[in-house]
Amino acid sequence: MKYRSRTDIVSQILQAAEEGSTKTKIMYKAFLSYAQLKEYLSIMVENGLLEYEDGNKTYRTTHKGSLFLRTYND
Repeated sequence: MKYRSRTDIVSQILQAAEEGSTKTKIMYKAFLSYAQLKEYLSIMVENGLLEYEDGNKTYRTTHKGSLFLRTYND
């Protein structure tokens, strides 16, 4: 497996969470360990790229995250 930059990993997490996903689904879709996932999720929530929905325990990409993803893909 090739080396991925932090930006690549962030974009994969945002793609996995577009429709709303649990930690486990994001972890498998982005090919991350649980420790890596926890670190990235906390940073991304702090920066407004993801939001955590407490009721159903899911993460969802915010508008700011969608803009980042669109810019990354272009």
